[in-house]
Amino acid sequence: MFVKLFTIFISVFIAEFGDKTQVAALLFASDKQLSPMMVFVASSLALITASAIAVVVGSVAKEHLQNIPLKLIAGIGFILIGTFSIIEHFKS
Repeated sequence: MFVKLFTIFISVFIAEFGDKTQVAALLFASDKQLSPMMVFVASSLALITASAIAVVVGSVAKEHLQNIPLKLIAGIGFILIGTFSIIEHFKS
């Protein structure tokens, strides 16, 4: 159980680290009119809400898409996103 929990944590942490959401939180935290605690709470609630939506959609999809290899589709999606990010990096 702990290994699965840790695997999920590390996967999401790495995916979010340096992501647009983290940059947005950094920018809000640098605003002198906003308290760091307010930014932390609001950012945390936003991430919790987004994760809850993803879990619900994934749970519903699991029931309706049993014959489709979801891990394969997710893997291909991540590869496409990574490829697009690399291409965009070298364009600029």
